[in-house]
Amino acid sequence: MGSLVDELRRREAAARTEAERLRGQIAELAERLAGVEERLSRLVIAREVAGEVLDRAASEVSPVPGQPQVTASPGAGPAAVPGMLAVPPWRAGLEVSVLPQDYRDLLEVAEDAGQPLRAGQIAAAAGLSTDRGKVETLRAKLKRLVERGWLAEDAGPGLFGLPAHNGSGAGETAKPG
Repeated sequence: MGSLVDELRRREAAARTEAERLRGQIAELAERLAGVEERLSRLVIAREVAGEVLDRAASEVSPVPGQPQVTASPGAGPAAVPGMLAVPPWRAGLEVSVLPQDYRDLLEVAEDAGQPLRAGQIAAAAGLSTDRGKVETLRAKLKRLVERGWLAEDAGPGLFGLPAHNGSGAGETAKPG
């Protein structure tokens, strides 16, 4: 009987060793995956920013003699005007109504949640597609809102919520309407 118990112990030890090796591989792969997903997110943002810059450059045409040149005034609303950012930087007193509707919807989801959410959760709450590519595009929009001060990513990477501007909640100055 002793040899059977010894054989079971040997097999148990081998299984434990294999399990530890696999856990180590899983941890390494999870770390690599996080790095690749971060790089992918940055590439999506870079591509979208480059597209915006190229679109803006293509639409900026020298004014035609005798025709007035269109310029954007601060708080002019979400109309796309050459030379005007679609998502202006947040500042005190700036209303959410200056943002395009899809960005206002994202802020409304963040406000309704009351806690930071991941891009996939925001997509689901907003009734958007949760396909990986669509979520990456949404993440780029969320990152843009973070860059411009409308959202915060303070709770951790990939967690988007409303920022506290100057000690007051963003919901007070950035209520969707």
